[in-house]
Amino acid sequence: MSTQTATKPSLTLKRRFNAPPAKLFAAWTDPEKIKRWMGPEGVEPLHAEIDARVDGRYRWIMRSPDGEEHDVSGVYREVVPNEKLVFSWAWKSTPERQSQVTILIKPDGDGTLLTLIHEQFFDEDARDRHQHGWTGSLEKLARFLA
Repeated sequence: MSTQTATKPSLTLKRRFNAPPAKLFAAWTDPEKIKRWMGPEGVEPLHAEIDARVDGRYRWIMRSPDGEEHDVSGVYREVVPNEKLVFSWAWKSTPERQSQVTILIKPDGDGTLLTLIHEQFFDEDARDRHQHGWTGSLEKLARFLA
């Protein structure tokens, strides 16, 4: 009898932005800035709290076009200014389904390469929904930074 550990689904998105690393980092760590781009198209940011330090917490609340509120929060595990953020991720509706997000920020010529790794999803469906959300959010982030 073999013991096998099931690997939880994850996703990795990479995107280049025409902005310096410090500006990209600020977009992730300033509550007023994150409210300008977090969530895919049509999702309205309602509230953002950010305490971007190790063991600090964040909470973002967004409303989808159907009126449903999406409330996500977590704890920062790593914070390296202008380079890296690692934080837990859990929706208020499913707190037992905690996953982890890593944001890597690297200078790239006159811009910045962002790598977003979201791992430890509950299942493939959760990963696919988050891929849609993150892809839309990064589109809005590119417009915000332009």
